[in-house]
Amino acid sequence: MKRYILTGTPGSGKTSLLHALKRQGYSVVEEAATDIITLEHGRGNLEPWRRANFIDMITSLQKMRQIEASMFPDESQIYDRSPICTLALSRYLGYPPSDCLLEELERIERENIYQRQVFFLEHLGFCQPTEARKITFEESLLFEKIHAETYASLGYNLIKVAPEAISQRVHRIINWMNNG
Repeated sequence: MKRYILTGTPGSGKTSLLHALKRQGYSVVEEAATDIITLEHGRGNLEPWRRANFIDMITSLQKMRQIEASMFPDESQIYDRSPICTLALSRYLGYPPSDCLLEELERIERENIYQRQVFFLEHLGFCQPTEARKITFEESLLFEKIHAETYASLGYNLIKVAPEAISQRVHRIINWMNNG
């Protein structure tokens, strides 16, 4: 099975692109961080990223989703972010990587979980705040840089996906997966 990562700065269109790929019949795995933030907001914690276990909560959900998705008979899967993104988030927030995150990074490397080619969506020139996304455009550019550096430092190759219409981005990604 081929597992592709779709990543990029917050607000780069990952979720919209992921949903478009799903409509095309591709197996997709949703992002974990947004779901953790939404869950914590529901519990009254408006800044869950300040909690000591925030990174571990994301990592655990990512691992659970990846293991569940491995049971599907799909030839390929597309993941909205990965534990490598969680490492980038940890670095962005100034947290040392937790044992939970380090163990998961070791597991995905040892088991060769993800393709080494990663679809990296370039920013759209703005970042729209949401309930889960409280980051400015300027902050998102720093986060984008940390993401790119983190993936490169772990030996992943970024396939940059330029900002264009979703249909064009979908076509480029499908083309690359079929011919790459």
